[in-house]
Amino acid sequence: MLGRILFWSFVGSVASLAGGIILAVRKQKFTHHQVLLLTSFAAGVILSTAFFDLLAEAVELAGNPASVWGWVVGGIVWLFLLEKSLIWYHHHHEEHAEHGKTVPWLLTAGDTIHNFVDGIVMAGSFLVSPGMGVVTSVAVAVHEIPHEMADFGMLLGRGWSPKKTILVNVASAAVSVIGALLVYWQRDWIEPWLPQLLAFSGGSFVYLACSDLIPEMHHDHRIDKWSMVVQVMCFGAGLLIVWGLIRALEG
Repeated sequence: MLGRILFWSFVGSVASLAGGIILAVRKQKFTHHQVLLLTSFAAGVILSTAFFDLLAEAVELAGNPASVWGWVVGGIVWLFLLEKSLIWYHHHHEEHAEHGKTVPWLLTAGDTIHNFVDGIVMAGSFLVSPGMGVVTSVAVAVHEIPHEMADFGMLLGRGWSPKKTILVNVASAAVSVIGALLVYWQRDWIEPWLPQLLAFSGGSFVYLACSDLIPEMHHDHRIDKWSMVVQVMCFGAGLLIVWGLIRALEG
C-alpha cells in the first residue's frame, strides 16, 4: 500500500504542474479560452469526485449521514478562511513590500499548505480503497492544473525566472508526499476517523468547484454562444468521466 500511496500522491501533485511548466518554457502562451475550457473540465471533475466518491463513501462508512455533515461544512469553512487569509496578506504586503517581493513567497506558502492537505486527502482515500485513492489523486491533479497555470503566470510576471518558478513549485508540490506519509504512518489512529476525513475533504472539493472554478467560467462575458456550449460540454465531460471511472473501479 505504501508504494501505491507514494506513487499516486506524487503523480497527483507534480502532474498538476504540467500546465505551469509548459507555460514557463513555451514562447506562445495559452489563450484565455483554452484555460477556461480546462477550468470547466476541472470543475466537473472536482464536483463529481466530491459527491459520487468522497461524500458518498463518507456517508456509507459513517452509517449515520447526520454525523458527517458538520465535517462537510468544516471543509468548506477551512478553505474559505485559508483563501481569505491569503487574499488579506497579498493585499497587505502588496501595499507595504518594496516591488511586491513578498507576495510570490506568500503565494508559494499558501500553495504548500494546500498541497500538504491534498496529500492527506489522497492517502486517506487509499485507506478506504485503491480505486477511491486513484480517483481522488486524478481529481487533485486535474483541478490544480489551471490553478498552477495562474500561479506560474503571476510568478513569472513578478520577475522570477522560469527555472526558479519551476523548482520552487515542484518543491511545494512534493510536500503532498509528506502529508501522505503522515497518514500512512498514523493509519491505525486515522482509520476510525475516515468518514470524517472524507466528509471534510468532500466539503473542500465542493468549495473549490463552487467558489473558485465555476465562478471563473463566468468571468469572461465576451465569449460567444458556441464557446459557452463547449464550456458546458467540458463541465459535463468532467462529471461523467469521474462517475464512469468510479463505477468501473467499483464493478
